[in-house]
Amino acid sequence: MEDKEMTRGEELRKALLYERKNGYDNLPVAEREPMETYCEGYRQFLDAGKTERECVERTIRLAEAAGFRPFRRGMEVKPGDRFYQNNRGKSVMLAVIGSKSLEAGANIGAAHIDSPRIDLKQNPLYETDELAYFKTHYYGGIRKYQWVSIPLEIHGVVALKTGQIVRVSVGDGEGDPVFTITDLLPHLAAEQSKKPLGEAFPGEGLNILVGSRPLEDDEGSDRVKIAVLDLLNRKYGIAERDFISAELSAVPAFRAQDVGFDRSMIGAYGQDDRVCGYAALAALLQLENPERTAVCMLADKEEVGSTGVTGMEASAFDTFMEDLCAAQGVPLRACYEQSFCLSADVTAAYDPNYADAYEKRNSALLNYGVGLCKYTGARGKSGASDASAEVVAAVRRVLDDYGVIWQMAELGKVDGGGGGTVAVFMAKRNIDTLDAGVPVLSMHAPFETVSKLDCYMTFKAMKAVYETM
Repeated sequence: MEDKEMTRGEELRKALLYERKNGYDNLPVAEREPMETYCEGYRQFLDAGKTERECVERTIRLAEAAGFRPFRRGMEVKPGDRFYQNNRGKSVMLAVIGSKSLEAGANIGAAHIDSPRIDLKQNPLYETDELAYFKTHYYGGIRKYQWVSIPLEIHGVVALKTGQIVRVSVGDGEGDPVFTITDLLPHLAAEQSKKPLGEAFPGEGLNILVGSRPLEDDEGSDRVKIAVLDLLNRKYGIAERDFISAELSAVPAFRAQDVGFDRSMIGAYGQDDRVCGYAALAALLQLENPERTAVCMLADKEEVGSTGVTGMEASAFDTFMEDLCAAQGVPLRACYEQSFCLSADVTAAYDPNYADAYEKRNSALLNYGVGLCKYTGARGKSGASDASAEVVAAVRRVLDDYGVIWQMAELGKVDGGGGGTVAVFMAKRNIDTLDAGVPVLSMHAPFETVSKLDCYMTFKAMKAVYETM
């Protein structure tokens, strides 16, 4: 049977309209197994990295297995070399040296590996009414009500005056106890229920329950607190004063899991932004002999403004890049002005349950591929780098040539709020930068949800940028 001839209207629609399609309608069958394999590695990365410190440790193990070695200033830098540099155990930079000089620029994938959480204060442990608690200070943008009445793990380090670093991880091991923040029963919550959501759960009320059994054969005060300190001292060799130089965080006691009868999604804590951090890392680990040097930056502190010595605003990235450039006799500024960065951070996935918060025409949809964001920021693009039309066109071309399924995205309605990424700090360095990332449902919640297809397409996008920008 002969194909029916298209009408002029049909021809024009096909040629001129921008039509978004579900990614599964365009996903080659041959890519479905690699997608599942990639997502399994990603789930393992999530389970191994509940904090930025743990993510750095996992990253270095994967990098060394792939032939990367620590970079030191003054080392010879030649095509094909694979380096990493650990910044204080909380951020990490990796590079695969290209066949072209760094004067031709670098292709950079930048993401962050910190996530919203609940940190312990520096004098956290107290007892009241024969129950022991930790006082906390939440980190990043959380909706406080989501963190009560869920199981929590405690991860981090205690730095002793002797210089010894004591690692703490309780809640993720076989047979470990977990912790929780208690909530008020509905029978007594009439007054609480009258309060606005942002006021019903004050930050100073996010106290973590850590013990209830009093010290035996003792009639002094704070018997439960003393019993908890005794347990910590016997296991970790620490005393109460050592909390002063500790970094301990409470994170959800959830493992990464498939979501849905069809297992098409992944649910886990910390997917903002480890879903993009892992994509940037995994793509770099697979890279061989690129023309331009490929760099992966996994930063800390993005959730609190990218400040501090391990954040994207700090000079650690510049120092790493300047040392690489110096080894090839290239001025850093000459490298930066020819470079490109894909700022890999998540975007909001359109949620039909909360449709009023989105402008659907310009929102990212689940299963429609990696979301490209020309600008982020709040309301009038405040705090955005706003990539140029030329940069967006160049990325469109590369992704299409590489067979990446992608979509344009914007973070909700114009006056609804907004958010930022590390893009503005890369742009400040005179590096052309575009935001791109995985659409997320329930962003910043203890349990976030993403599409496997979108995860895989973000990995493919990162690989395309490293190889061909």
